[in-house]
Amino acid sequence: MRRRGPVLERAILEAALEQLSTVGWSGLTMEGVAASAQTGKAAVYRRWPSKEDLVADALEAGLPSLDEAVDHGSVREDLLHVCRRVRDAMFSRTGIALRSVLYECDTATAERFQSLINTRVIEPSTELFREVVHRGVRRGDVRPDAACELVLDVIPGLLMYRSKICGSDWPDPDIAEMIDQVMVPLLRPHSCPPVSRGT
Repeated sequence: MRRRGPVLERAILEAALEQLSTVGWSGLTMEGVAASAQTGKAAVYRRWPSKEDLVADALEAGLPSLDEAVDHGSVREDLLHVCRRVRDAMFSRTGIALRSVLYECDTATAERFQSLINTRVIEPSTELFREVVHRGVRRGDVRPDAACELVLDVIPGLLMYRSKICGSDWPDPDIAEMIDQVMVPLLRPHSCPPVSRGT
């Protein structure tokens, strides 16, 4: 049965992500995507006039949503939950594909995809951390002067440094250690006792 419309488009976008994960940006071709999607290259070019357009839509469709931060009753549990979601987005097939694109393509093309990672990953994740910290201030387990942009950069900075420079894939115990050893002491009102360890 011949596929049409949204069904065919989804198959092409999935094929593009698969190609990115196997041959990378440099090896990806419109013909290769068409073959992987089991369709003709004309069907690909009708929808996406360029490789950049196709990859941008594939990444946009595949990136997980980073929406509202659920209230788990404490800033520690809220941060653990958000960090796991951001970690999962970074190491999802689409997240890995996006990073490979940024590493391989030229500067002008990279700017387009950098905008995508800003709007779909960096800005939403920063907003989640901001929501958690401000909620903690209202709850009383975060001191008010800790709710600043510099503090909000600490977790993303550690995540990116450890993943890109050190090669860490951020298992849950490492995330818990970061929260307990860095973030909770940084955020905690000075009068509060140290948080107990554990996940």
